[in-house]
Amino acid sequence: MASAEVKVAFVSNHNGTTLTEVSLGSFLAPVCFLSRGLFLIVFHLGKGVLPFTWGAHLLLDFTTLIMPLVLSCTVLSDILHFVIMGIAVVDFVVLYLVYKNGKHPYQGSLLSTIDRFVQSRVESNLVPFVTVFRVLVNVKTAISILAVDFSVFPRRYAKTETYGTGVMDFGVGAYVMANALVCPEARGKHIRGSKISHVFKQLISVWPLVLLGFVRLASVKSSGYHEHVTEYGVHWNFFFTLAIVRVVASALLAVFPVNSSWQLALLIGGIYQVVLETTGLKSFLIYNNERSGFLQANREGIFSVVGYIAIYMAGVQVGRYLMKSRILVKDWIKVIRNLLLTSFGLFFTLY
Repeated sequence: MASAEVKVAFVSNHNGTTLTEVSLGSFLAPVCFLSRGLFLIVFHLGKGVLPFTWGAHLLLDFTTLIMPLVLSCTVLSDILHFVIMGIAVVDFVVLYLVYKNGKHPYQGSLLSTIDRFVQSRVESNLVPFVTVFRVLVNVKTAISILAVDFSVFPRRYAKTETYGTGVMDFGVGAYVMANALVCPEARGKHIRGSKISHVFKQLISVWPLVLLGFVRLASVKSSGYHEHVTEYGVHWNFFFTLAIVRVVASALLAVFPVNSSWQLALLIGGIYQVVLETTGLKSFLIYNNERSGFLQANREGIFSVVGYIAIYMAGVQVGRYLMKSRILVKDWIKVIRNLLLTSFGLFFTLY
């Protein structure tokens, strides 16, 4: 077997992992972000000021955010649950000690700061958690793309071939969702001019993605880099998918109200699933080995656009709600707490 064929086989024919592991892994980034915040709080309590240079900030971010994400999908992947629980326990202990230290001169200012935070409104200019989510998704995406070609990256985390759920499958969906949260429609920007001109502007605005798609296509073909054809197809890649999803979503939202985007998401996803089950489309996508013609050569990438559009429309609805919501942060904390308790209850019930 040639070297290129060996590399293709290395990233192909995987069945993914369990939904429990994927869900558990999604808690790592928030816990690491909490650790970073607690470190700054403890440092502030000890020093009173934050004389951090950009180098110190970079080292702190790399140690508390990047390194745990890298290790979690490499050498520590088999004990991921212990890693998350260990970091969470340390965070809770540190938080308890901070609250317990009532004699500290900075305790009053800290408590007032925390109180102002939990009483604040969930808006992007007050609680930039959407930005944090997008940053962490991009970081995890970059790590996974680079690590998937190495044996230290668990094969169960790679993209699945036909059925199953891999971490990278979850990642591409999260990436589309992250883009939808901050799109113009989610931020409440009004369409200026006719709807046709608006869609045309969106078509022009995706030229960087189209350019990157062609650059990647040309570089892969010219360099002889190994290609996982059944991922997106012979000529397709994720840049083309992002560009088409953005334009199609803009066209749909120019016709339908933004507040009905969740209904469009359900409708698109439901119709697509019915078509897959009642027609020969599923066999065409999964079991057809022919690559003649542009459609057959790139069927995985072209038809996957439908599912990504559904995810994008759902993300628009979530982003729209977050931008308009006047819910307090403390209410969101209660929701997250209840979700965590429910998740851990189901986990221990099943296992």
